[in-house]
Amino acid sequence: MAPSFSWWGKETHRGTPVVVKMENPNNWSMVELEGPSEDDFLLPNDNVSNMSPYKREKVRNKNAKQLTWVLLLKAHKAAGRLTYIASALFSLAAVVRRRVAAGRTDTTNNSATENRAVKNRFYTCIKIFLWLSVILLGFEIAAYFKGWHFSAPDLQLQYLYSLDFHTFANPLAVKSVFDSFYSKWVLIRVEYLAPPLQFLANACIVLFLIQSVDRLVLCLGCFWVKMKKIKPIAKQGAMDLESGDGTGYYPMVLVQIPMCNEKEVYQQSIGAVCCLEWPKSRLLIQILDDSDDPTTQTLINEEVRKWQKEGANIIYRHRVIREGYKAGNLKSAMNCSYVKDYEFVAIFDADFQPMPDFLKRTVPYFKDNEDIGLVQARWSFVNKDENLLTRLQHINLAFHFEVEQQVNGIFLNFFGFNGTAGVWRIKALEESGGWLERTTVEDMDIAVRAHLHGWKFIFLNDVECQCELPESYEAYRKQQHRWHSGPMQLFRLCLPAIIKSKISIWKKGNLIFLFFLLRKLILPFYSFTLFCIILPMTMFIPEATLPSWVVCYIPATMSFLNILPAPKSFPFIVPYLLFENTMSVTKFNAMVSGLFQLGSAYEWVVTKKSGRSSEGDLASLVEEKPKHQRGGSEEWVVTKKSGRSSESDLTSLAEVKPNHQRGVSVPDLEELREEIKEKEKKAARKKKHNRIYTKELALAFLLLTASVRSLLSAQGIHFYFLLFQGISFLFIGLDLIGEQVD
Repeated sequence: MAPSFSWWGKETHRGTPVVVKMENPNNWSMVELEGPSEDDFLLPNDNVSNMSPYKREKVRNKNAKQLTWVLLLKAHKAAGRLTYIASALFSLAAVVRRRVAAGRTDTTNNSATENRAVKNRFYTCIKIFLWLSVILLGFEIAAYFKGWHFSAPDLQLQYLYSLDFHTFANPLAVKSVFDSFYSKWVLIRVEYLAPPLQFLANACIVLFLIQSVDRLVLCLGCFWVKMKKIKPIAKQGAMDLESGDGTGYYPMVLVQIPMCNEKEVYQQSIGAVCCLEWPKSRLLIQILDDSDDPTTQTLINEEVRKWQKEGANIIYRHRVIREGYKAGNLKSAMNCSYVKDYEFVAIFDADFQPMPDFLKRTVPYFKDNEDIGLVQARWSFVNKDENLLTRLQHINLAFHFEVEQQVNGIFLNFFGFNGTAGVWRIKALEESGGWLERTTVEDMDIAVRAHLHGWKFIFLNDVECQCELPESYEAYRKQQHRWHSGPMQLFRLCLPAIIKSKISIWKKGNLIFLFFLLRKLILPFYSFTLFCIILPMTMFIPEATLPSWVVCYIPATMSFLNILPAPKSFPFIVPYLLFENTMSVTKFNAMVSGLFQLGSAYEWVVTKKSGRSSEGDLASLVEEKPKHQRGGSEEWVVTKKSGRSSESDLTSLAEVKPNHQRGVSVPDLEELREEIKEKEKKAARKKKHNRIYTKELALAFLLLTASVRSLLSAQGIHFYFLLFQGISFLFIGLDLIGEQVD
């Protein structure tokens, strides 16, 4: 027989040595010095029989102690996580209590942004649905415990009729008042309520499928563009500005920056456009300031004068009569007599920071292409990772640029102008009628009219211009209201012109049915109606049904397609789906306001900006030179310039000139900046109050009530969708997304 090695038994039952490092009860780590084996916890019978009883007991106690320590540490870690969750819930409850105690709702001081009567009617309709659902929920719960529940939404009327017949045949049978009332209610909803609700549901499903097909076709078009590497090609490549041989393509370019009270971002935008690589003699920068704050006007004017001293060809212009919002501002600037000397105009909003080679990468596409009216660059965002709200916005806008505008630009030579980061041929603007103040989407208006006049557009997906996303829900909500009410105003105004235009029939069809009806009207209509109204109502009228593929599978597929242009945002696919359905309330309200020309459709609110810049902020690359000391007798006087615009121009080009007078002091700009900083610090120390959004809260309770009702019908997927959608509405209603606003 083979000898029995004693070292085998000694090494087998050593256990698992571990080293535990603990900084505090909630932060510890454990490292195994030797991997565990089955023998550490289950001792073979042969080896155990060869060991003495004392040694056998010692090994078992050692392994048991080690296992106990490991289990205790893991239990302590789990308890710490539960404590963290509990503290988070308490913090959330405290935030909700503060929101309610503050009493600030979306109706507070908001008359300037929305029509109060229209808003109250819309809110009243939602409240009616909410209270009706609460009453029906109580009614259905009582019926459920009395046995009036059905295993499927397909209700058999014969069962109800048999109950009535049984009661009629047996007069001694006593039918309770509740049973009688509930049976009548079921018959009413089967015969009168379910058919129209099912018809409306089917209509919304058809619209949903059409919109999904449109989205799928756009994605396939984008895939084809990527696979075939299709992109616009300029007739001339990069230009050497230093060559001086005069052979380059350097047309006269006018750069416009319209702004209104943009004290957070004016320095970045002005600095960026002043660093554009283009011959100084062939470039003019207009700062179109519509600010009504004298301090902001002074600061912007001084920034312009600083760049003038640096050699930039830049002028400051302030309107005397501020009408027409951004469209009126641009129209007024284009009426100046010197504009006739320029061939192209580049437009940037106040928070946009173009790269120095922006004009070099966009203007060459106009060379030898006389039918090109617009070259549009895509947006990139300096704060896309700031919070959950900016991440969700980035998903939406990435799809808009990467898929919608790129595909439409390549296959149709048409898309909606984004209002900024684009270069227009001035001749195209003039032939299309110029800027009009008739809607709040002047960019889309001029794009549609230019398309009707035969001009073609180019979208450059590889040319980016940095800008800023709204970081608070209040700012984002106002922006979306303007973006979705304006297209409906424009559709009413442009429909006769589209029908009478000389463009091809398929282009007319694209404008009417795809560009306006499907993407601007149908999308917010079915999103709100189908998922926020019809779906909850089908829980209380189960005879009208929505298939699971409508509630879950197709929306999930569409969300997956939407997130493909921003693959790093894939973990946010579920919040994105819920957030888009939540925003359908604002979009639907805006769409109705614009379609029926209600008061809130004409309101323009400048989107609040924080003044964030990228790490390579162009404005910071140019150091400010030391300025000469100003004497105490220097004064800034605003004087009107004559002969700079046409007679119809209601505004004037204001220019600041030094006027030397004894005894008059100059406004100290450094003191103004310090004063603004002090005000910002005081505002930061003040307690900030978020608003409570009543419509979103009412819909949250409606969806949560419907989710409870769905449990009585055992509709699993509907319950989860209603539950999570209701929670998302609750978070939005309590303004728990984005940054806090004053």
